[in-house]
Amino acid sequence: MTIHHAAPRPNRQTLYVLLALVLGIIAGEALNLGFGGVGQAANNPALLQITESLSVLTDVFMRLIKMIIAPLVFATLVVGMGKMGDGQTVGRVGGKAMLWFISASLISLLLGMLLVNLFAPGENLHMDLPAIGAETGLQKTSPSFGGFVSHIFPKSIIEAMADNEILQIVVFSVFFGVASAHLGELAEPMLKTLDSLGHIMLKVTTYVMHFAPVAVFSAITAVIAKQGLGMLKSYGVFIGEFYLGLLLLWVLLAGFGVLFLGARRVLSLFRHIREPALLAFGTASSEAAYPKLLQQLERFGCEEKIAGFVLPLGYSFNLDGSMMYMTFAVLFIAQAYGIDMPLDQQLFMLLVLLFTSKGVAGVPRASLVVISATLSMFHIPEAGLLLLLGVDQILDMGRSASNVFGNSLAAAVVSRWERALK
Repeated sequence: MTIHHAAPRPNRQTLYVLLALVLGIIAGEALNLGFGGVGQAANNPALLQITESLSVLTDVFMRLIKMIIAPLVFATLVVGMGKMGDGQTVGRVGGKAMLWFISASLISLLLGMLLVNLFAPGENLHMDLPAIGAETGLQKTSPSFGGFVSHIFPKSIIEAMADNEILQIVVFSVFFGVASAHLGELAEPMLKTLDSLGHIMLKVTTYVMHFAPVAVFSAITAVIAKQGLGMLKSYGVFIGEFYLGLLLLWVLLAGFGVLFLGARRVLSLFRHIREPALLAFGTASSEAAYPKLLQQLERFGCEEKIAGFVLPLGYSFNLDGSMMYMTFAVLFIAQAYGIDMPLDQQLFMLLVLLFTSKGVAGVPRASLVVISATLSMFHIPEAGLLLLLGVDQILDMGRSASNVFGNSLAAAVVSRWERALK
């Protein structure tokens, strides 16, 4: 499923998404001020009706993206497996990918822990704390490594595709692809059909991406209209420190990328992924960027069989922005309630998060669910999550874009290790 390189031309789509982001902020703030400003607008029935109508546009876009993901992951992965030729190659590539994922996850978790201890945002929070025992409204779950392992394996590929369980689709696709490789000529017609399916889904992606600026505009407008930019006054320091942390994470990961790829290739990667990263930022969903990201990685020079294998794995194992947020959020809430966590306890929490964060694939607001379970485990009031719920969308935008960058870097580095980077 080779993507032909077109002649260089300005990427208007990236410009449109960026413009939609700016216009969304302006329109959202205008609506917020028009309906009474911070504290009043969020409960105004007329404004709620407007934001719900806007959210429909974002929801339509997200549904279209989810419609693409399952067949695209299946087609690209099986064709890639078929071209790899044997299970030994699959194991080698998978092992290299997991080595990068675990290393990047540990770096992200450690960075979040160091920064929250350095900045101590919870100690400088000048607002009333939620009552201990207050309901957060989040789905109650206890993520565990055992639960995650059993969840990896699908009982039905149809159900896995219907629920967009990427990791389960990956497992089925690997079995299907390795079997196809062993069957040789007998499986050729199937591989050709799936190769065509992959091309078709990427063409569908091109059509759907025309709707991306509308989705970004409606998502940003709805968030700012309800919360208002005035909210930044209360949470400005916390948000600023978290985004500084994300910037440091990007610099750190890019630095490791330079070691393996060289500075020019890393800069080229930035240019190639700017549209999917902006899309993830605007919609607060790294999933929204998946089809376009796969397309751009192949244009960057990653071999299709490597990108098609590493990227879906990364979406389950390598969410760097979300990992950093988890340690940042747990320790922030502990600080807010005056709970002192010694270094050994913090390091233990870090290891717990490394594994339990993998067990909530497909759970809505997965990061918050993992944080909630971790707070409970370390006897920190879960009600502290209410401090974050109001700004979670703003924080999610940054961590979603970071997830996209982390996974694109992983695919590029593994491609280089496999000598498959053009």
